[in-house]
Amino acid sequence: MSEIALAADFAIIVVVATTVGLVARQTGQPTIIAYILTGLILGPVMFGIVTEEGLVESMAELGLGFLLFLLGMKMRFEDIREILRPIVNIAVWQTILQTALALAVAWALGFDPTEIVVIALATVFGATPIIVKILTDKDEITSLPGKIDVGVLIVQDIYLVVVLALLGADELGSASEIATTLAVIAVMMAFIGLFSIASSRYLLPGLFRRIADDKDVFLVVAIAWAFLFIAVSEQFDLSLEVGAFLAGISIAQLPYSTELEDRITPITDFFILVFFASIGLRLEAGDLLAYWLEAIVASVVLMIGNFWIMFYLIDREEFSVETSFLGAVNMVQVSEFSLVVGALAVSREFIGTEVLGYLSLMALLTMSVSTYIINYNHAIYDRVKPWFSRFESEEKGDVDLEKYSNHAIAIGYDEITERALPILEDEYGEVVIIDRRTDHIDALAEADRYEYIYGDFRHGEIRKEANLKGASFVLSSTVQPDVNRALLDEVSDETTVFVEAERIDDARDLYDRGAAYVVMSTHLTGEKLSEYVEQYFTDRDAFRSSIEADIDRIQQRVNGETPRRLSRTQSGGDDDD
Repeated sequence: MSEIALAADFAIIVVVATTVGLVARQTGQPTIIAYILTGLILGPVMFGIVTEEGLVESMAELGLGFLLFLLGMKMRFEDIREILRPIVNIAVWQTILQTALALAVAWALGFDPTEIVVIALATVFGATPIIVKILTDKDEITSLPGKIDVGVLIVQDIYLVVVLALLGADELGSASEIATTLAVIAVMMAFIGLFSIASSRYLLPGLFRRIADDKDVFLVVAIAWAFLFIAVSEQFDLSLEVGAFLAGISIAQLPYSTELEDRITPITDFFILVFFASIGLRLEAGDLLAYWLEAIVASVVLMIGNFWIMFYLIDREEFSVETSFLGAVNMVQVSEFSLVVGALAVSREFIGTEVLGYLSLMALLTMSVSTYIINYNHAIYDRVKPWFSRFESEEKGDVDLEKYSNHAIAIGYDEITERALPILEDEYGEVVIIDRRTDHIDALAEADRYEYIYGDFRHGEIRKEANLKGASFVLSSTVQPDVNRALLDEVSDETTVFVEAERIDDARDLYDRGAAYVVMSTHLTGEKLSEYVEQYFTDRDAFRSSIEADIDRIQQRVNGETPRRLSRTQSGGDDDD
């Protein structure tokens, strides 16, 4: 096929996926379903316009690598440290019990032994991108059920990487070969994993500290780091997914990871579009519908079974019934990773394309239904609460995992916010500073007094990590109108907000949007200057006394707070805006 034809195929996939994605968004469906439907529309199932080869196949492989890299970057150990033990218990037993259930269902539906094993391995994973996206949109990702689900998904992601490495191995002919392959995979993953963790402690902090202020170089170096791990993994005969995942883990432990995650997500979304479209392109119409009845039966049984397995395991760890219900109902779907495992199994000729069609139909059905279930999880619980109350007991209870609550947020770390921080700390107890200059982050880390987040306030992940909606007070030192408008639009009505503006019109607009006070630094400076000039010409003694008093006050503040002065900057947003 010519390069022009390949480019045309690629362009058609992007245009159709975008169109179908807009329709999916309007109907509340995840875009992943839209991408799979794009492949079905353009492939042999419907019109046969595009074939999966050349550029599309290469892009699809990159998409899988970027997806695992992004998943690794979400694996922050500190986020689940407080509930690590129950999460590991839940995840391990969930994997065992759901695998057993999937094996039983596939056996009952008449699949052959190899197909049963692949189907069981493929259908045990939760839909990480969908669950994380919906819970984030609902501001429930930091809730206790959200933390439990994310923790379980992280353990599943590690399991997924092992499964992908196993399916990518050369020798799987007997039980001894499988055991040997698993041992080799474990040793090689441990070696690369240790290098990943060591890098996150000793190599990456210094490297990213030097480049983080240059957002373009920042992104390029992160992607290069992922490809370095991919290359090392391939040298060890592991799949590229293993390397990408471990590269993401090493970056996840850095203070810059949230900002980088927000920047890498659009790139990942683009490649993922091609990957899931390529799944649809592989299927014939007969493949998709070859096991349509079995797919419907399996979908119903697995969704119900997965719910009760998760509910039992969370409830067994003495969490409240509501937490157990919400954590379980969020995890009922067959994941899009079933298609990842299925596609790799097809390429290794472990299963036929009709089994991949069966997995695809199950994923489409369960993800569509579970999207609405997650969106209305609290309403569903309110309906069934009387029946589930029988599982409640005095011994059960939830821990408070909210990282920040009723706190103060300072957007930008400069002379204005620096002087206000001790007052905010006295009033609210906890202060979180958002800044995207590495020298400011270094100063905060050295002082070790306030919480801080590196990143651009305009990025949603940054605002969510700071729990903007749960803040009692926000002080913004940026004069960028779009940043301050977004701030005032998102905070709750009870939050007190101080912002800064350069122009009178901007100040009036910010007051109209609910700002408690708008700092007009240029206006205040002009007033002070005119006061000094008038004093100089009318009363030289008063002028000198006023200047000396101001100098004394400034010197007292310097001696009483910190000897290090910070440059004036609009640190909450991009420096070059």
